[in-house]
Amino acid sequence: MDRPAPFAVRVQAAPFDTAAEIAALSGDGDVGAVVTFCGLCRADRSTEGAPLSALILEHYPGMAEAEMDRLIDDARGRWPLTGARIVHRFGRIVPGEPIVLVVTASAHRAAAFSAAEFLMDWLKTKAPFWKKEERGAVGDWVAAKVEDDTAAARWTGR
Repeated sequence: MDRPAPFAVRVQAAPFDTAAEIAALSGDGDVGAVVTFCGLCRADRSTEGAPLSALILEHYPGMAEAEMDRLIDDARGRWPLTGARIVHRFGRIVPGEPIVLVVTASAHRAAAFSAAEFLMDWLKTKAPFWKKEERGAVGDWVAAKVEDDTAAARWTGR
């Protein structure tokens, strides 16, 4: 059986199998911790008007994967990882569906937790993805958030 590479990125329209992604990093005897983050599309009823019916995610093919590869390389330079995977979806995603998955593996939990948080913080600000909210017949592009920049900035200089 071919085993997926322990460090990999994918951008795809189809939903992903979280359990399979975890299993791909769990079989090594040196792995003591696997940390996952799965981001979901939420209904977002916090705004006035129609509830969110879907997110439309667009990306720059080739550039998105290259940036995600750079992020994994950066994480590998910071923590002793045995594996890391990022899977990011594009296309129309409805509330409750998964958008992004980050999985990190290491001999120890602290490294796996920190690397997963680092990857997610930087994905929100560096990866070339654009989101459009679909609310009934109206769609608006989602602006960058200061909170995301602040979260990513804490990793600079480390």
